[in-house]
Amino acid sequence: MMSANNMSGPQRVNKIIRYKPPSTEANPTLEDPTPDYMNLLGMIFSMCGLMLKLKWCAWIAVYCSFISFANSRSSEDTKQMMSSFMLSISAVVMSYLQNPQPMSPPW
Repeated sequence: MMSANNMSGPQRVNKIIRYKPPSTEANPTLEDPTPDYMNLLGMIFSMCGLMLKLKWCAWIAVYCSFISFANSRSSEDTKQMMSSFMLSISAVVMSYLQNPQPMSPPW
C-alpha cells in the first residue's frame, strides 16, 4: 500500500485548476500604461531631435523606445513600436550626419 501511494503522488487530480491570468477587460486597472507613455515620449523627443537638431533629444528618444519595448506585452501592436524605434534611430543618425562633433551637454 505504501509503495502504491508513493508512485501516484499526493496530488488530488480532481482539485487541480489551471491558472488563467486575470483579463484586462474585467479590470482595466491591471493594464500598465508605461509602454504607451514611453512610446509617445520617444516620438516627441525624436521629432525634437530631428527638427531642432538636438542630439540629447535623439538619445532620450532611443532610451524611451527601449523602455517601451522592454515593458510591452507580446500581444501589443509591434508596428507602432518599431516605427517609434526607427524614428528615434533616424533622429540620432541624422543629428550626427548634420553635425559629427561630440554631443554637448544640454545645460
